[in-house]
Amino acid sequence: MEHLNRRHALLSIAVASTLVPAGPVTAQSSSPPEGREVAPGVRRVGYSKRETMIPNYKTVAMRDTIYQPGASTSGESMPNDMVCHMLEGELTVDTGSGPNLYRKGDVWSCAKGLPERSRNTGSTVAIMRIIDLLPA
Repeated sequence: MEHLNRRHALLSIAVASTLVPAGPVTAQSSSPPEGREVAPGVRRVGYSKRETMIPNYKTVAMRDTIYQPGASTSGESMPNDMVCHMLEGELTVDTGSGPNLYRKGDVWSCAKGLPERSRNTGSTVAIMRIIDLLPA
């Protein structure tokens, strides 16, 4: 076995420290040019879709809806049950029971048929990640 001296130990620590990220690590998010525009200043980016083991649902799908500051959607009803997560920014969302403000990190659910009215009330881009629960 090779003898480990202080110089080798310090060199090993220095090399190892370059392999560790210096700042916080964040999830990769979509950029505004991707997807398709669904309203002025609002883009939708679809990701994967897969069969599920959850009873009453055949498939789960994931998508992001990206809102520029001040942009909004309205008038549509939820096509299916879904779980939403604020990936970035903040949105005011009204699903028929009055407006709710959701900020980065918040999670909520919506039921099929509810109205869907959302507005980016913040000063930065807002990204809402949606997990669609699609029936059989």
